[in-house]
Amino acid sequence: MTTPTNGNNIRTSGQGRRTWLRDHSELGVCVLLLALGVLVLTDALTMDVDITQRGPVGPRTVPVVVGAGLLVIAALLAVDVLRGGRGQAETGEDVDLSEPADWRTVLLLTGVFLGSAVLIEPLGFPVAGALLFWGAAFALGSRRTDRDPLIAAVVSFVTYAVFDNLLGVPLPGGPLMGVL
Repeated sequence: MTTPTNGNNIRTSGQGRRTWLRDHSELGVCVLLLALGVLVLTDALTMDVDITQRGPVGPRTVPVVVGAGLLVIAALLAVDVLRGGRGQAETGEDVDLSEPADWRTVLLLTGVFLGSAVLIEPLGFPVAGALLFWGAAFALGSRRTDRDPLIAAVVSFVTYAVFDNLLGVPLPGGPLMGVL
């Protein structure tokens, strides 16, 4: 049994539509960018802004520019795809798809992140962050127990100091609040 074709040897069944959609799959990205642009613009334009609190630019400016940029990029990408433009295939990553996923690493990292989220309030960011950094290094394969905890502690304390003191973003200090 053959698929019916018209005079130009083009399939007239649902197969032709599926082939066209497969050949123009980048239009899905256009739809996503369009929806995101509309969402950002709607949110920016419905934002309550007190005229006395805004500066020379205002809080709506950046979201409006980003939303308009998303709409322009969506339109340009759609025109390119409909004219026959195609994205290049990924060639830079060396992944063996026949190998199974490393679920042990994924589960270890998930446990480390969840543990850090639970411990950040009672122990504070410096201690929970050090455990997070050390646990992530361990989960990703580092077994240097002589240096990893020290590096994790330094990175955590520096991160805490930068966010809390320099940027003015308060992070929970925990029991070390009086010391830091």
